[in-house]
Amino acid sequence: MSGGYPQRPAGYGYGYGAPPGQPYTAAPYTAGAPPTTQPYGAPSAPYASAPYGAPSAPYSAPPGEKPPKDKYQTHGYGGAPPVHGGSYPPPGGYATPFASLLPSTFPPGTDPTIVACFQMADQDGSGLIDDKELQRALSSYNESFSLRTVHLLMYLFTNSNTRKIGPKEFTSVFYSLQSWRDIFERFDRDRSGKIDVNELREALLSLGFAVSPVVLDLLVSKFDKTGGKSKAIEYDNFIECCLTVKGLTEKFREKDTTYSGNATFTYEAFMLTVLPFLIA
Repeated sequence: MSGGYPQRPAGYGYGYGAPPGQPYTAAPYTAGAPPTTQPYGAPSAPYASAPYGAPSAPYSAPPGEKPPKDKYQTHGYGGAPPVHGGSYPPPGGYATPFASLLPSTFPPGTDPTIVACFQMADQDGSGLIDDKELQRALSSYNESFSLRTVHLLMYLFTNSNTRKIGPKEFTSVFYSLQSWRDIFERFDRDRSGKIDVNELREALLSLGFAVSPVVLDLLVSKFDKTGGKSKAIEYDNFIECCLTVKGLTEKFREKDTTYSGNATFTYEAFMLTVLPFLIA
């Protein structure tokens, strides 16, 4: 088996790395979805002249009038909330990425080696391990990842930035890394330990993500350890690249309820979607 990982059971729940029936691209990704005549991500009309993110009406005083000089009150500067509906919803209306992690257990049939590895990392017996403990646990399987990559793994498998992980999520991380290792080695045809932009495109397609040449170039520039000079990425950065593409695509799909390749985000929802990938 590849990468030294225990063999995952057949039909294991998460299934990351298995090619889906249709990649997420210009064509809808579910049967029966309405067809689209535009390339994926292309706007249907030119952007409005108003600045991006601007509300439909001013937050406080109308144009030409000075806002009140009242100190900050319960509804922000200027007192009572505006009636036009252009302001941001209250913070309580959004799901926070810092929600507490629910306790979990190992799925039935989990390889005993994985259980032992988790228990060794969980030195205080709390049933959770932190980012550094996960990093050490993965290194015991010859997988050396930066803390940033570990943080992304924890965020995507727990949907939380608490930087703790339980047995169920730990098991999913192991089996998914096994799949991604297999994909990397399959497309690293010259056995250089790196994959170039064309190989990355094929690897992402096998995971179900069809990204444009422009996005591919950006990904290679970002995750190439030479700063884009070698135009290739190594395995550990390949994992971070896959986590970023996978995570952002899944967050987008949650909003793309019509499977059209278009989605509407509020400003706050957009920030909460993107920032966890920037601050990992």
